[in-house]
Amino acid sequence: MIVLCTYPLTTRTAADVFDVAHVHEFAIACRHGNWETFETPETKQTKAELTELKEELEQRVREQTYELVTANEELRREVDQRKETENRLQNIIDTIPAMVATTKADGSADYVNQRWLDYYGLSLDDLRDWRWRTVIHRDDEPRVMTEWLAALSNGMPLATEFRMRRFDGEYRWFLVRTVPQRDEHGNILKWYAAGYDIEDQKKAIEGLRQSEQKFHELVDLIPAAVYTCDRSGRITYYNMRAVELWGREPAPDDTHLRFCASVRLYNREGRLIPHEDSPMAHVLEKGLPVLNQEVIMGRPDQSRITVLANIAVLRNKEGEVIGAINCFQDITELKRTENALQKALQEIEALRDQLYKKNLVLKEEIVRSSVFEEIVGTSPALQAVLAGVAQVAPTDTTVLITGETGTGKELIARAIHKRSRRSSSPFVSVNCAAIPQSLIASELFGHEKGAFTGAAQRRLGRFELAEGGTIFLDEVGDLPGETQIALLRVLQEREFERVGGHQKIRADVRVIAATNRDLEAAIAAGTFRSDLFYRLNVFPIAIPPLRERKEDIPLLVEHFVGRYASKAGKKIRSIKKKTLNVLESYSWPGNIRELQNVIERSVIVSETENLSVDESWLSQKASRPQPVSDTLSKRPGAQVKKMIEAALAETRGRISGPSGAAAKLGIPPSTLESKIRSLKINKRRFKTVYRPKRHKAS
Repeated sequence: MIVLCTYPLTTRTAADVFDVAHVHEFAIACRHGNWETFETPETKQTKAELTELKEELEQRVREQTYELVTANEELRREVDQRKETENRLQNIIDTIPAMVATTKADGSADYVNQRWLDYYGLSLDDLRDWRWRTVIHRDDEPRVMTEWLAALSNGMPLATEFRMRRFDGEYRWFLVRTVPQRDEHGNILKWYAAGYDIEDQKKAIEGLRQSEQKFHELVDLIPAAVYTCDRSGRITYYNMRAVELWGREPAPDDTHLRFCASVRLYNREGRLIPHEDSPMAHVLEKGLPVLNQEVIMGRPDQSRITVLANIAVLRNKEGEVIGAINCFQDITELKRTENALQKALQEIEALRDQLYKKNLVLKEEIVRSSVFEEIVGTSPALQAVLAGVAQVAPTDTTVLITGETGTGKELIARAIHKRSRRSSSPFVSVNCAAIPQSLIASELFGHEKGAFTGAAQRRLGRFELAEGGTIFLDEVGDLPGETQIALLRVLQEREFERVGGHQKIRADVRVIAATNRDLEAAIAAGTFRSDLFYRLNVFPIAIPPLRERKEDIPLLVEHFVGRYASKAGKKIRSIKKKTLNVLESYSWPGNIRELQNVIERSVIVSETENLSVDESWLSQKASRPQPVSDTLSKRPGAQVKKMIEAALAETRGRISGPSGAAAKLGIPPSTLESKIRSLKINKRRFKTVYRPKRHKAS
């Protein structure tokens, strides 16, 4: 029997069904008020099963939670690794020597790497979508957009070249390659682009193209037929002269041998040269060049011409013959006009000599420009010199100018030339002391080719360069004896011979000589020819030293100050009176040249509008030398030699300086040097002379 017992839903969640065996137990429990905790064996078993199921579920939850945590950790590590990889790839993309960008499937930009952004000087936002078109050169944009839209339409990769603007506004050429990225269905997802700066390559290619074009233009101008062929003999290049020479243009696949079938070659005897014996076959088979071989060419129009063949061999790096360069020059007319050409060459040689003369004279005028721009001074001594210049200038008389160094002897010589009838002809100046004695004859009179070692060609001398004009022989007292004889012949006979030559050359040249030496003393010493002296000394002009024309010093100072202040960009408005007094009281052993140097230095260091001179610049030369005529010029040569040797012995061979022999003799150091050379005094032996020791008094 089964009893159904119901109870309030507030105490139980559902009705329980009891077996008859449990009714009594349940009733007892109810009587004692424990009906809520009453459990049947099935309930206990169910509860145990639920507990076991709960534990099993909790274990499974723990296991799944662990698995999820582990999977999440692995996923996090994988995400970190991917981020690190992306950063590394991004760094690589930003630093690779190329510009990288991506666009959407419709062609609008969505990414540009840093190198490209740095080039543009823009941000990514400035280039997104289609705004990247703004950096393309306006002349290239229509073409680029047409190509890009075509690529978007057909989905084919694109490689194009165009100019892009840099951040500084300069446009440079780029090669940009774009490729599409597709999904598994073939649909385009993105476009990847890489740009490479090819500006330098473009310039190099353009330079090579221009060089090649110029080379072809130059080759076309060569008066010879030039063509090249490869190892098989196929003609690969020819100039227009070759077409003119052959009488027709070769076909694209013509070989040398096939082409020679219409352009026949004959030897000098007129016999036909077989193709296998032609100069080209000789080059290609034996690898040997052909040099200056004369052959007779029979052209398609049946005419024959004489040509000069030169064929060079082309080899690769391994030395194998890969072709040849042919040069055929038509010398038919050349042979006919050989005599006329020889005459023309002689005329050219004459013109070359004339041009050489003019150029050398021009160089002389530039290099040896006068120390002074004009003669400055009003002193009676200078006026006497200028009066002599005015008297002798219109004549062709030989003039001998004497005076100390730095007095302006060349200036006087140029003044004579400018006032003469020869003023439109060359004025050639020669410093005889500056040229080695072994070369002075060649310098004055020229030399023939092979006259001496190093004479590679004929050279014109200064007398030929001065033809019709004036030659100025400065420091004439330093000429060696052989050259003095040749100069004497020019003065007497008006003719000379080149060194190594035998042909007499007429000389229409006026001679003006100058020296700071005592030529009469040199004659007495046997170092200068007396007959040459008398030929030179037809009209003597003696230039006074600056110390004898001190009234000209203020004018000279003003002249030099104006010149050097203008060059230095300075304004010198006045000269201190004390400075003028110092300059006028100084003896000026270096004469006008020394004054010029002092004024130039003063202008350079001057920082005011008032010019002053540092007296220390003059103190080292404060000793006033006496005029040469007052000391040595009037004495016999033997006595002069003894005086000089005594002074050298006393100064132990020293020439210049306050304690030098020149100061003791009262003459300039340059004058003493000249006298030592003319009197053949060995000044070195005096450097070993010692002063006698002084003995103490006993």
